[in-house]
Amino acid sequence: MRTLVIGDIHGGLRALHQIMERAQVTEKDKLIFLGDYVDGWSQSPQVLDYLIALNTTNDCVFIRGNHDELLLHWLKDSTDNLLWYNHGGEATVIAYEKVNNETKQIHIEFLQSLQDYYLDDEQRLFIHAGFTNMNGVNYEYFPKLFYWDRTLWETALALDKNMLPDDLLYPKRFTLYNEIYIGHTPVSRIGETIPVKKACIWNVDTGAAFKGPLTIMDIDSKEYWQSEPLSNLYFDEKGRN
Repeated sequence: MRTLVIGDIHGGLRALHQIMERAQVTEKDKLIFLGDYVDGWSQSPQVLDYLIALNTTNDCVFIRGNHDELLLHWLKDSTDNLLWYNHGGEATVIAYEKVNNETKQIHIEFLQSLQDYYLDDEQRLFIHAGFTNMNGVNYEYFPKLFYWDRTLWETALALDKNMLPDDLLYPKRFTLYNEIYIGHTPVSRIGETIPVKKACIWNVDTGAAFKGPLTIMDIDSKEYWQSEPLSNLYFDEKGRN
């Protein structure tokens, strides 16, 4: 059995199909999804349908992303959010015009069931964005930061590579867990299209919302598989570009 972690999907069902095929995922594999299943490309409802079905055949962990939370608020309250609309929500709103109320309710229940984070038996943390409390996720005062924070990744990027974990200035957040897997902030911002490791943090968001591929990675071997760039798979759409 493998444990596979999947980066931000952003409505790209075609890419999700590709990585599942390329990684030759079977029902024996445990799948950890890091959130942001929706917003960007045109198949957000279909991505949720796929994940809900997948949960009946595989051991799945679904982490909450900020875009998933934004969609939940829209589905429940029909509240207009222009900022969300301009950052991938427009494609989702249009896609849901063809979705019936029964399916919408199933999607609401799925979005409400998402986890803020997942910690495995080997002290490996899986979280969409990050956390800010120096004592770890169990002490976080502001749970929304689990899916909105960027300081964890920014600190990892700025960290002196020569600094050791026992240095007085070494960030305490990086000493709490053996590995931390995140999405949220695409590695394309630093010119990359593959998973990037900084300190103990693996960023698996390879820019699928924009012009990058979607990634699935084996957390033990660190082997990974990627889709075609989503701007190629959805060549007639803009995504979040």
